[in-house]
Amino acid sequence: MKILLLGKSGQVGWELQRSLAPLGELIALNSSREELCGDLTDLSGIQTTIRKIAPDIIVNAAAYTAVDKAESESELAYIINAEAPGILAQEAKQLNAWLIHYSTDYVFDGNGDQPYLETDIPNPNNIYGKSKLTGENNIVAAGCSHLIFRTSWVYAAHGNNFMKTILRLAQQRDQLSVVDDQIGSPTGAELVADITAHVSRTLKYQSTASGIYHLVAKGETSWYGFAKFILQQAHNANFSLKVQSDVLSPIPSSAFPLPAKRPLNSRLNTSRLEKTFELHLPEWETSAARTLSEILNK
Repeated sequence: MKILLLGKSGQVGWELQRSLAPLGELIALNSSREELCGDLTDLSGIQTTIRKIAPDIIVNAAAYTAVDKAESESELAYIINAEAPGILAQEAKQLNAWLIHYSTDYVFDGNGDQPYLETDIPNPNNIYGKSKLTGENNIVAAGCSHLIFRTSWVYAAHGNNFMKTILRLAQQRDQLSVVDDQIGSPTGAELVADITAHVSRTLKYQSTASGIYHLVAKGETSWYGFAKFILQQAHNANFSLKVQSDVLSPIPSSAFPLPAKRPLNSRLNTSRLEKTFELHLPEWETSAARTLSEILNK
């Protein structure tokens, strides 16, 4: 089996290099334009690369993820998050290959307090979410065999994320306030990559599995709750901090305005994923503690 991985340097892509390597020949690319093009802004270059490699599975972990910046860079966000996935899907269709692509909870508006199902109607609040939803639609319209994994609140030991930001700020500041009215499930890039590898092994026997799936860890918390967990774990590991978890301040989203509106409800129901691929997803605290241990011991 030949696998083409795009976005190898990102949080999920970094973990995918590890998890996909045992499955077959892995060609992992980043955004550089060398002999093989992995730059999703170069649509013709991506086409040429796919036709040259002729992979059995294309895994697209590349994306424009600067949520606030997307409000002023909508054209670039749409090229990377919408147009490029459509091209990947068209090429996958021609090769009779599978396309595995990652999307987001931001395709929903975040109203209500129930976990979203794959069948719920999307209604994104911002350019980032709209561009990701258009990418989903372009993949489906191309008619290739595909798995679209919607995930949320992704963190990793590699790259920049909320976990590392909280640790950095808690070392620099005497006080820290975090929003407590956005609810979701922190999800490790390691988990996303491991599930992707597990599912990839079964695709030859899962011809009817094509579709959209929600992939997040079990359980839920707020950003405030996640931050408190991070600081508690750091304290237990004797990591030097100015701010302790007991003096962390919860604030509403309205007190921390940003260019792009965030969904208050980022809960995703994973029942379809678990049933289709016979999986049991771990509680979010399990993976978060593992990743924190790795970060704190570096």
